[in-house]
Amino acid sequence: MSIAKTYNPKEAEDKWYSYWMENGFFRSTPDEREPYTIVMPPPNVTGVLHMGHMLNNTIQDVLIRRARMQGKNACWVPGTDHASIATEAKVVAMLKEKGIDKRSLNREDFFAHAWEWKEKYGGIILKQLEKLGASCDWERTKFTMDPELSESVIDTFIKFYKEGYIYRGVRMVNWDPQGKTALSDEEVIRKEVNQKLYYIRYQIKDSNEYIIIATTRPETIMADTAVCINPNDERYTHLKGKTVLVPLINREIPIIQDEYVEMEFGTGCLKVTPAHDLNDYELGQKHNLPVIDILNDDGTLNEKAEILVGEDRFIARKKIAKQLEEAGQIEKIEDYKSQVGFSERTDAAIEPKLSMQWWCKMEELSKPALKYVENGTIKLIPEKFFASYKHWMENVKDWCISRQLWWGQRIPAWYNDKNEWVVAKTEADAIQEFEKTGKSSAGIHQEEDVLDTWFSSALWPMSVFDGVRNPDNKEFNYYYPTNDLVTAPEILFFWVARMIIMGHDYTQKPPFRNVYLTGIVRDKLGRKMSKSLGNSPDPIELMSQYGTDGVRVGMLLSSPAGNDLMFDVSYCEQGRNFANKIWNAFRLVKGWESVDVPATAAQQNAANWFENRFHQAVAEIEEHFNNYRLSDALMATYKLIWDDFCAWYLELVKPAYQTPIESETLDTVKTLFQKVLTLAHPFMPFLTEELWHDELFGVRGVKDCVIVAEFPKVTTFNEQLIKEFASVQQVISEVRSIRNAKGMSPKTALPLAINANDMDFSNYQESIIKLANISELSFVKEKVTGALSFLAGKSECYVKLATDNMDMEAEKERIRKEIDYLKGFLVSVDKKLSNERFVQNAKPEVIQNERNKKTDALAKIEILEESLVSLG
Repeated sequence: MSIAKTYNPKEAEDKWYSYWMENGFFRSTPDEREPYTIVMPPPNVTGVLHMGHMLNNTIQDVLIRRARMQGKNACWVPGTDHASIATEAKVVAMLKEKGIDKRSLNREDFFAHAWEWKEKYGGIILKQLEKLGASCDWERTKFTMDPELSESVIDTFIKFYKEGYIYRGVRMVNWDPQGKTALSDEEVIRKEVNQKLYYIRYQIKDSNEYIIIATTRPETIMADTAVCINPNDERYTHLKGKTVLVPLINREIPIIQDEYVEMEFGTGCLKVTPAHDLNDYELGQKHNLPVIDILNDDGTLNEKAEILVGEDRFIARKKIAKQLEEAGQIEKIEDYKSQVGFSERTDAAIEPKLSMQWWCKMEELSKPALKYVENGTIKLIPEKFFASYKHWMENVKDWCISRQLWWGQRIPAWYNDKNEWVVAKTEADAIQEFEKTGKSSAGIHQEEDVLDTWFSSALWPMSVFDGVRNPDNKEFNYYYPTNDLVTAPEILFFWVARMIIMGHDYTQKPPFRNVYLTGIVRDKLGRKMSKSLGNSPDPIELMSQYGTDGVRVGMLLSSPAGNDLMFDVSYCEQGRNFANKIWNAFRLVKGWESVDVPATAAQQNAANWFENRFHQAVAEIEEHFNNYRLSDALMATYKLIWDDFCAWYLELVKPAYQTPIESETLDTVKTLFQKVLTLAHPFMPFLTEELWHDELFGVRGVKDCVIVAEFPKVTTFNEQLIKEFASVQQVISEVRSIRNAKGMSPKTALPLAINANDMDFSNYQESIIKLANISELSFVKEKVTGALSFLAGKSECYVKLATDNMDMEAEKERIRKEIDYLKGFLVSVDKKLSNERFVQNAKPEVIQNERNKKTDALAKIEILEESLVSLG
């Protein structure tokens, strides 16, 4: 069967993904093998594939494919998150397009629309992940609002409540006026915003005197309940005990004293607005100030504001600023930059708001989660994130777990007509709870709020195996704890820490062993990729243009763990070129005709070298994988295939034009090619599977696929042989460089003499003559005069060019420049070796490496100086 001239990625991708699925290669069930488990960070059900998903899921797929090839029972559990705020916003928008107002629906009707939306759009991202080659066990796909997962969430709420970790109370929360829900601190994104700083005059009662207060939020002055000064501020001591009038509405409020006020900031006076600032609230509590909340849930002013009722807060800000100016109560206005909180989901500016919410006490729960990471039971990769993790866990605040939404798990709390409440799983259970406490269950109704999405996703590694409801089940005990979690640093606290907390509370075990934290995908200018900037390519289009394997390679070539990826489409081009390189190498081999004769000594030597070089690379790649340096593991694979296999080994054994190759050599090439394909498979699954099944390798059984072929194991290799061949490569490369520098045709054969000082080149004569195009190869014991010279290892090599091919003066100048360079290099090495601190602190092998550099440089200078003399 002939092979196409060019690789057709789409054809291979569609064919082999279907084949893997049909033959159950992704399916995992418990057996006697060692399990290797990854749970996918569930993307929002509203999501479509973006570059961050591409990176994250490519890494997961590489890890799972490698584990599968290592003979482990690889289980990758996919799924999606119900994403309360984002999904509800999508459904509300959909209803609006149909002319339906959410407020006109009851909860059940809304849910019907929400589920309809989820079924229509919720699986898009998972289908897109199939295009990426994600080898998930799709039969295990979970959704955080599947009935059994929702039941796990409700059971956990009740458990935590009974254990005293969950309580209900009025506290200051982050309020999202667009989503009309409370948010946790971690769901608030701080951004620096250009604002105005308004200096407002507050008149002292019964006086013509006024004090000036600077604020960025003039729309909240109607909620002021005091003005505060520092008791040590001599400018204002005469105001002690006095009152001021709130501008525009003339409500009288006291002047209070507290050292909390910074005398140097602004005017040294602070307006205290307990309902709309967390610090003001705490100050108000301390001084027993009233709380006046002037904002509705949607960010408009309510009746308590007295003026501009019904206006949006930002429109009110402009109108009040204008009214203050007209009333002569503005001293001045300055430009000002400050940090403002925005909702992570809706991007609305957050309002601090006093609200009755459900809370989870975190101080005790977080201690084991910190200990797991401190003692190395769970490893954060890279370790640099430990400091921020530790800081967060040691300064954790109680978690606001209720959300004022309908889409999500409804909190299992029940109220009677007196607003007394109990926590219970069902209404029947709640009635019993009321009866136990001697309270009436009349008018019983369930809490309207739902739980924070992160509360349900915190159970993910357990709930996907039904470990919360049924901790003794076979699957949970087999797959849990999972192995590796691949996620983004920005949800280290949102999600990772909370999974550890929940996992420990239920099982006294961590939910995973390693947390690989990916960087942010940025464009080549360093900007984070986003729709608003228009700098994020469509992953589906990229895969269509460069092939999925090309894009996977392109993503991983530039993605060290924890460091941001400066993505450029050229990386995908490089990935595509790599795929084409392998394809063309295969076409080359497939085109060889063979003759039934044994391999030559040179071919055997070449195979022996590559076999050892392969095992050396496998050891290097294994170390990279063990340290989660996937980018380095790919690069080591890339170099092995492109340089060692294609550029050297195949060239060494390639037969002359229209000449057959020895059958023994061809068999060896095919064996080594298959080994190379197994090494590349986790990174390039489609191309490798396509080539694996070519008739060149014989007839394959249904299950004889590279996806389950044995991944190369680390074994011993001959370092001396590899070192010797490196000298052979250097000889060949230097001769080619000489020919290139002189503008000579590659077909021009040159004579080569070698004074072998450190190895025997006789085993490699045929290879050197072939690849360097040598007309005569001789071995000498003395210098060769009038020749160009170079060192290969410690051996002196000479190429004697015909006089008409050599510009003597130019050659002398080249040698002088090289000597000058080496002398400069020696100075830098000597500086290191004469530095006592370096010699005392550096590892012995590092010091020895510097000494070797010095020895090599001195040897090169010596031979170059001799060459200079020989040229006259």
